[in-house]
Amino acid sequence: MNQQLRDEIIRLAGADRVRTDEPMALHTTFRVGGPADLFVCPENARTLREVMLFLEKSGEPWQLIGRGSNLLVSDAGYRGVILALCDMKREPGTDAHLEADEDSRQDHADPAGGEKNGAEPEEERSLLSLTVEGNRVRAGAGVSLGKTAGTAYRNGLGGMEFAAGIPGSVGGAIVMNAGAYGGEMKQIVSSVTLLDPDGTIRKLSGEEMHFGYRTSLLKEIRAAVLSAEFILTPEEPALIRQKMDDLSFRRRDKQPLQYPSAGSTFKRPEGHFAGQLIEEAGLRGFAVGDAQVSEKHCGFVINRGAATASQIRELITEVQRRVFEHSGIRLETEVILLGE
Repeated sequence: MNQQLRDEIIRLAGADRVRTDEPMALHTTFRVGGPADLFVCPENARTLREVMLFLEKSGEPWQLIGRGSNLLVSDAGYRGVILALCDMKREPGTDAHLEADEDSRQDHADPAGGEKNGAEPEEERSLLSLTVEGNRVRAGAGVSLGKTAGTAYRNGLGGMEFAAGIPGSVGGAIVMNAGAYGGEMKQIVSSVTLLDPDGTIRKLSGEEMHFGYRTSLLKEIRAAVLSAEFILTPEEPALIRQKMDDLSFRRRDKQPLQYPSAGSTFKRPEGHFAGQLIEEAGLRGFAVGDAQVSEKHCGFVINRGAATASQIRELITEVQRRVFEHSGIRLETEVILLGE
């Protein structure tokens, strides 16, 4: 990447929001990944639009990410620009699911109605904004799901309990139609505001987002989520907290949360469970270097401490091969691969 291009991106986004040769291991829950040429964290929709338009015109490769909870970046890194819709000051911990649970408990927003910026023009809204009005919660793309679910809880709004422990951002959750324990984004999303690469800002209904199992319209088009609005159900906060605590206990009891991972590595095959298929293929605890199929939950690939992206990728490929040989079922990854 030439210096002129770097300088222009720094001018557009601000020097405090751009990092050069940034290790992606700091921004993925697998805790692996080489450097990105530029790592940019736009403050609001206006800055994101200006940077995206410039990158489209320049032809420089770029990729949007959230909190890196469903991402495997190669050891060689990413040659281009990473646009991160997240809080640049906060890096994900190795215990990302527990961090998400903690987010759901923190008093991040005024229980009477969140941040008072509802009338602010869309272009100027922070990508970390969070507001509550009646039974509607509006969250910027960079807000964590834990924080959003926690704000809903403190305002007596139920329906988002399933998302409290998912260690991703609102934007990433919309792209993937994230879900857990019988809940998914599709059930609660009223509308999504998108930014197209040509600079157009548009709002789509939940129906127009074409949500499916771990997919959405954003798997078909290239656009950035700016924000999402959720319609929730008034409920006693104590009952909401009870549901969230129950799901948190189930997570801690069944999942290897003490290790870096990207959550469930594989999509659930129709009529089957990925973890069960992996166990039946004799792969519980199977390892490539420090990358390992979790002994606690075979649906998780974990980093035992010093795994490389190449080892994780090799392990995933071998699991897919052996499961197919054993059962005839091809496992598809939920994890997105990025880089060389």
